[in-house]
Amino acid sequence: MLPWKRVARYLAALLLTAAVLVTPAATAQAKAAPSSGWNNYSCKPSAAHPRPVILVHGTFGNSVDNWLALAPYLKKRGYCVFSLDYGQLPGVPLFHGLGPIDKSAGQLQAYVDKVLTATGAAETDLVGHSQGGLMPRYYLKFLGGAAKVKALVGLGPSNHGTTLNGLTNLLPYFPGAGDLLSKSTPSLAEQTAGSAFLAKLNAGGDTVPGVDYTVIATKYDEVVTPYRSQFLVGPNVRNVVLQDLCAVDLSEHVALGLFSRVAHHEVANALDPARAKPTTCASVWN
Repeated sequence: MLPWKRVARYLAALLLTAAVLVTPAATAQAKAAPSSGWNNYSCKPSAAHPRPVILVHGTFGNSVDNWLALAPYLKKRGYCVFSLDYGQLPGVPLFHGLGPIDKSAGQLQAYVDKVLTATGAAETDLVGHSQGGLMPRYYLKFLGGAAKVKALVGLGPSNHGTTLNGLTNLLPYFPGAGDLLSKSTPSLAEQTAGSAFLAKLNAGGDTVPGVDYTVIATKYDEVVTPYRSQFLVGPNVRNVVLQDLCAVDLSEHVALGLFSRVAHHEVANALDPARAKPTTCASVWN
């Protein structure tokens, strides 16, 4: 039998590998969005869309690759669109969102202020994938973000943690594995179901006053499991299952944020409910 320390390292590596396998490969250093019109700090919000939209990538994502479809989709609809990098670890390029989530929320706080200053807007809307739908809730609850954010839309957010289809339930059987995971990639440990971080974040309720919340989940999510753990409870909350909008949409966790046009259509509805149009399977053509 392998020594416990070696088994712990193996299990941590397995968790990391599982996460990487369901994350798209990075294609460019994520310092600036490509010349598709987003991250344009001279953009001024229109009367129709008065709030800039900030896209918040997921674990192992970055400000470019996570949004190659959704950013142009929203830009085409007249939004000022921005995206940030957060949670970088020293010596780990391209794959971000790995650092402590409270520190990442501080990075989001600074970025929101930067965007609001550049655009002259009073508020922004946030759209996040996976951890990107969870992390902003820390900003809203503990860093004063509720005064600067009108809506938070989460695509497959890890709001109440994940079991990775039961894999994280094995951690207690491997002494030291949890500590190793926490030290190597803090955000992964903090997103596991039952973590101290999630207990603090969700204590006293999932939401804060003044913010509209939308959660878009897929039944086929293999990363944030069970998928209903993504849902929020509270006023101004709308929880949506993708397959209730289009039963034949087989998008899983990565596709939900990366290229599901059905999900993206529902994002647009959440950002502009006054002009919302029913999301159906035909929304892939819209």
